[in-house]
Amino acid sequence: MLKVLCRLACLLLVLPAAEPSVAVGASRPNIVVVVADDLETGTLPNFPNITQHLVGQGASFDRFFVTNSWCCPSRASILRSQHVHSHGVLTNTAPEGGFDRFHNLGLERSTIGTWMQAAGYRTGLMGKFLNHYPGKTAKETFVPPGWDEWAVPVRELYQEYGYRLNANGAVQDYGWMEQDYLSDVLSRKARDFITTSGDKPFFLYLAPIGPHNPANPAARHAHAFPQAMAPRTPSFNQADVSAEPLWLRSRPVIPPEGLAKVDEDYRRRLRAMLGVDDLVGEVVRALQASGNLQDTYIFFTSDNGFHLGTHRLKQGKTTPYEEAIRVPMVVRGPGITPGSTIQQMGATIDLAPTFAELGGATVPAFAEGRSLVPLLRGRPPGEWRRHVLVEFTRPANRSSAAQTPVPAYRALRTEDYTYVRYETGELQLYDLKADPYQLRNLAATADPALLQGLEQRLAGMAGCSGAVCREADRRE
Repeated sequence: MLKVLCRLACLLLVLPAAEPSVAVGASRPNIVVVVADDLETGTLPNFPNITQHLVGQGASFDRFFVTNSWCCPSRASILRSQHVHSHGVLTNTAPEGGFDRFHNLGLERSTIGTWMQAAGYRTGLMGKFLNHYPGKTAKETFVPPGWDEWAVPVRELYQEYGYRLNANGAVQDYGWMEQDYLSDVLSRKARDFITTSGDKPFFLYLAPIGPHNPANPAARHAHAFPQAMAPRTPSFNQADVSAEPLWLRSRPVIPPEGLAKVDEDYRRRLRAMLGVDDLVGEVVRALQASGNLQDTYIFFTSDNGFHLGTHRLKQGKTTPYEEAIRVPMVVRGPGITPGSTIQQMGATIDLAPTFAELGGATVPAFAEGRSLVPLLRGRPPGEWRRHVLVEFTRPANRSSAAQTPVPAYRALRTEDYTYVRYETGELQLYDLKADPYQLRNLAATADPALLQGLEQRLAGMAGCSGAVCREADRRE
């Protein structure tokens, strides 16, 4: 841990916010990114605006992954293009995670917001920033550097009603009226941001709360999806866990009453996502009305996935399974083929370098992701990543730890395998081509040479930093 902190301190000393770097005569597009909260893959067809305006008009990534299947570490990776072992925001809560950790390490001094702002963009962040913001180390009126427009809840955000919002340093309380619903408030603020930007290019980071628990829908959506049931995939309520690590072997099958609760949770999450879908529709309408739609890239993704009955988990995340680490990712914008699919592996650490390349911003040397621009333009490079690193640290805080029974681990998600090493010494290995639902742990019977090779690749990723990560992620 001391080495990580020292490395972070050194980076902060020598790496200021990005300097402007725009090619002469280059056309700089507007960029909007929408980051849902805890949204799993496979649900986008339920949402008409996302389906029509983004999926139908853009490119969908078939395999897009997070660096950590938990909110705050994942969002820190999005903001800084770093793996968890590099940025050091390990969990959702202080002292090893949360906003306080991000703030105390000074990481906010160089994020995608400061990079784009320095490149001449008008920047905005609206919605969820980092868990427990503003924490114990900042005031409710605190606005981090890099953001020209700021509208972030400072308490009770997950209810989507009865919350307090910091709007550009002025705190305002919202109640329980229909117009107070957070996704709708963010929609109105996003519309105003887009329609008042004038000729200056803008970068807007929108982070609605849905479908995070308790998944409160807007009143107009309270009775939607009355018959919906959580998908009964082969991993749903997994029958045989005899070869799995102890944390999973210890979980009983979900009883019928538990399955009914899973289905109700699924319906609530879909209803909450309809508010996010309306937000997307409002963004598109605002872009059309202001004449900006054709010059704007819209990205849609999530900070992590979510379990709903899969692998005996009634609900939750933090695991190395596909349901938790794989997230939706759709992009529309200039030069992107409508309705297309991108097969190459992407990761949330790729978002910031992509925005920077599109906008002509300089990416600091500490960034570890890859720009997705060649993939978006249909010209994939000859060399691309072959695997993604996922890291999870179990929190020291007792109450938080009780919610995350999964031991700490590091996982390597390759094109063919998922390989996991837990702090307990237990291993998982899944052949994703033969077993896409990860039902047969092969670690005890696999070829030792295969395990050794995966272990070496995992070690290379776990020890990488900066540009070295873009070499380590393509090693065979």
